Amino acid sequence: METPYTDHLSLEDFEQVYEPAEDSFLLLDALEKDLDYLAELQPHLCVEIGSGSGVIITALAKKLASFSLCLATDINPKACNATRRTAVRNGARLDSIRCNLADALRPQSVDVLLFNPPYVVTSDEELQTQQFDSHVESSTDPNLVFSWAGGQDGRRVTDILLKQLDDILSPRGVLYILLLRENKPDEIIKYLEDLNFQAVRFMERRIPGEHLYILKVTRTSYSSS
Repeated sequence: METPYTDHLSLEDFEQVYEPAEDSFLLLDALEKDLDYLAELQPHLCVEIGSGSGVIITALAKKLASFSLCLATDINPKACNATRRTAVRNGARLDSIRCNLADALRPQSVDVLLFNPPYVVTSDEELQTQQFDSHVESSTDPNLVFSWAGGQDGRRVTDILLKQLDDILSPRGVLYILLLRENKPDEIIKYLEDLNFQAVRFMERRIPGEHLYILKVTRTSYSSS
């Protein structure tokens, strides 16, 4: 799976939008590893939450173009714009919607859900003071902080998404989510099991200062092979 071009995005763009990094590339590698599974699944709707520059959903859209509608959501309008531009630059068909998590989507409609959440452990005070103003069209530096600041255990946003997962995923849906070791992935796996999901450590990677994981999550009635 080709890594999308980002040469259309400037340094100014990356002052407002999360720049692809090792976590982004790990998620891309996980999707490439699971392409046979995804091709067999033939998802109707693929969604990336918090798309940032749009490289992940763009790469997937190019691979699944023949049978999938791909959408991106982000609360940062600059990220929505960057995602659309990345899609155009790479010849991918997708759209980007400004909303919080999956609030704009029809319940239980998502067959493939991608999420690289803000996972860095920070104080809750830092997270709470770096909120987006939904009534302001311009985006400032605090929006970029909000793309990585995760609050206590780095899981404030992740935990909200997981509580909504049953309402987001279709009956055959699958979630690929990126986590940091400090996010306590084993605790998350147990939590998901209690919600009747099966979660496995699908891929992991150590980089300087971080140990990253990709969890693959399906409903217990569907195989996660």
